[in-house]
Amino acid sequence: MTATPHFTGDANPYGGGDPYADYRTADFSFTHLVDLADRRLGGGVIAANDEFFAERENLLKPEPAEFDPERFGHKGKIMDGWETRRRRGTSATEPHPTDEDHDWALVRLGVPGVVRGLVVDTAHFRGNYPQSVSVEAASLPGSPSPEALLAPDVKWTTLVPRTAVGGHAANGFAVHEERRFTHLRVNQHPDGGIARLRVHGVVAPDPVWLAALGTFDLVALENGGEVEDASDRFYSPATNTIAPGRSRKMDDGWETRRRRDKGNDWIRYRLAGQSEIRAVEIDTACLKGNAAGWATISVSDGEGGEYAVVLPRTRLQPDTNHRFVLPEPVRGTHVRIDIFPDGGISRLRLFGTLTEEGAARLAARHETLGG
Repeated sequence: MTATPHFTGDANPYGGGDPYADYRTADFSFTHLVDLADRRLGGGVIAANDEFFAERENLLKPEPAEFDPERFGHKGKIMDGWETRRRRGTSATEPHPTDEDHDWALVRLGVPGVVRGLVVDTAHFRGNYPQSVSVEAASLPGSPSPEALLAPDVKWTTLVPRTAVGGHAANGFAVHEERRFTHLRVNQHPDGGIARLRVHGVVAPDPVWLAALGTFDLVALENGGEVEDASDRFYSPATNTIAPGRSRKMDDGWETRRRRDKGNDWIRYRLAGQSEIRAVEIDTACLKGNAAGWATISVSDGEGGEYAVVLPRTRLQPDTNHRFVLPEPVRGTHVRIDIFPDGGISRLRLFGTLTEEGAARLAARHETLGG
């Protein structure tokens, strides 16, 4: 297994020009997975012990952190991240914080899941980043308050032990804890600032909730659907197509580069479980001059199974939500959309119900993950 790239130490003071020019980052093996803490999925930073210089909510903004060298407020430099005040010791003879002193923030994941990796991003925090960080995780039912999460009987599992990090860098950590979590506690030692937090993993939905819904979107991220592969991710990730809500701008969907051959583009999905699909929505919202021209939907039942076309090649209109009721329910575990010749779609919705086998497997997995 390749080691996760690691950064430590200060970055150079900002010298003008592009603030990201000397930003330290790497290709982490897990960042293609969904961000379980994405605010668009319902993630939130519900409490922090200190946010004197910059608000805790900035941690989960979906866009990269911005830096304005001339922006100051009455408390000092305004940073796009979560930044706490400088810690001090107890007296003139003990001016430094103790080794145990640290700041913390409680993060509610937008969807429960198995964490595969985290990115603690200190972009633009060049000399005011934490010396080290640690991350713990817990699994609680419902919507617990900060007080409930901080209760002494809550079991926290360490995902990232206390580890030195670098300033102005994407600090990545692979996680190998095969359990389902709902909340994180992010600790920075002893103080400082973190620009963004990304929590990449696999959604693990509550089977009781899906059973109560009956008919639901079988491919939606929040219900456990996922993108397995795609032919092209040039302009935007294929995972956008199963994100919540309608697309509000062009890059909130999936758009491919322009083809100059006679091929076509596609995405392959895994459903929440074996299901019976009854209806399909293909949305091209905000894709006006670059929507796909045509699309087909194919379904496979089981790993490596043959794909059968259930929606033949159908004309798509720009900036339009297209709805199709299938002649009869189609059983499957995987779905592929092919678009012709290129372009994009903003959302794909597949409505139906889990089969008895699909529901049983989902319940067994939930139990294995400690749900």
